[in-house]
Amino acid sequence: MNSFWSGLALVVVAGAMGGSFTVPLKYVRGWAWEKTWLFYSIVGMVLVPWLIVAWAVPTPASVFAAIAPQKLLTTALFGAGWGVGSVLFGLGVTRVGTAMAFAIVVSMTATLGSLIPLAVLQPSELSSPRTLWLLSGLAIVLLGLTLCARAGFLKEAAQRSDQREKAESIGTAKAATAGGFLGGLLICLVSGVTSPMFNFSVAFGGDIQREAEHRGAEAAIASVAVIAVTVSAGFLTNALYCLYLLVRNGSLRSADGAPILANAALVILMGVLWMLGMFFYGVGASRMGDRGPVLGWPLFMTLMVLMGNFWGTVTGEWKGAGRRAYLLLQLGNVAMVAAFIVISAGSRPSS
Repeated sequence: MNSFWSGLALVVVAGAMGGSFTVPLKYVRGWAWEKTWLFYSIVGMVLVPWLIVAWAVPTPASVFAAIAPQKLLTTALFGAGWGVGSVLFGLGVTRVGTAMAFAIVVSMTATLGSLIPLAVLQPSELSSPRTLWLLSGLAIVLLGLTLCARAGFLKEAAQRSDQREKAESIGTAKAATAGGFLGGLLICLVSGVTSPMFNFSVAFGGDIQREAEHRGAEAAIASVAVIAVTVSAGFLTNALYCLYLLVRNGSLRSADGAPILANAALVILMGVLWMLGMFFYGVGASRMGDRGPVLGWPLFMTLMVLMGNFWGTVTGEWKGAGRRAYLLLQLGNVAMVAAFIVISAGSRPSS
C-alpha cells in the first residue's frame, strides 16, 4: 500500500511537471523559436534521458547490443513519428497558447494512444465493452475539442478587435491582423494524431525493457531504456526541422541584448521538466502495480491538461478574451477530464 501511495504521488508530480514544461518558453527573449526548441530538444531528448539511463541501467551498451536490430528500428521509427508531434506541439503552443495546446494534444494522445494499440495488438477486443468505453471517451474528447476550438475563435476575435481599437486610438494606420488561430488549431490536431506514437514505441519496446531488467535495472525504472531510444529518435525529427528553419531564417545568432545565460537556464529547465516528468510517471505507474495503467495514465494526462490550463490563465493568455470564451474553455477542459475518466473505466482489467 505504501508503494501504491508513493507511486501515486510520483504520478501527480509528473503531471505537474509535464504540464509546466512549456512555461519557460514564454520568457525566452531574443531567440527565434527554432533556436529555443533545438536547445530544449538537446537537453530534454538527449542529455537528460541518457544521463538517467547511465544512472539506472547497469552496462547499458550491453542491453542495446543484445536487442535485435529490427526491434530497435521499430521503436526508433515510432519515436521519430512522435518527434513530428513534438515539433508541432511546440509550434501549436506559440499559436494557440499553453492552455488550448495541452487540452487538444494531450486529450487526443490519451485517447488514440489507448485505442490504436488495442486495435493492432488485440484486434479480437474491438467488439468488447472495453472498446466501447474507449469510443465513448473519444466522442467526449471530440466534444471537448469542439468547445475549446469555439473558445479559441472567440478569443482571437475579441483580442483582434481590442488590438484594432487600440491601433485606431493612437492613429496607427495598420490595424492588427489575424493571429492565425485556425492554422494553430490544425497544427495541434495533427500533433494530437502523431504524438501517440510515443505510446506505440513503448508498447513495441518491451524487449528493451526486459533486457534492461535482466541486466540488473530495477523493474520500476527499466522502461527508461525504451524511452531514451524513443525520444532520441524523436530528437532527430525535431533537430532536422529546427536546423532547416535556422538556415532558412538565418536565426542562429541571438538578437542584440538577448540575455543568453537567462535563456539557456530557461531552456535547460524546459528539458529537465519534460524528461523528469516522463521518468517520474514511469516509476510511479510501476509502483502502483495493476492500477498504474488504469489510474496512473489518465491521472497523468488529466493533470497535464489542468496544469496547462492553469499556466495559460496565470500568464495572461486569455486576458481580454471575454467571459464566454473563457467559460467555453473551462467546459472543454471538463469534457477532457470526463473523457479520461471514461477511458480509465474502460481500461480496467476484466475479472
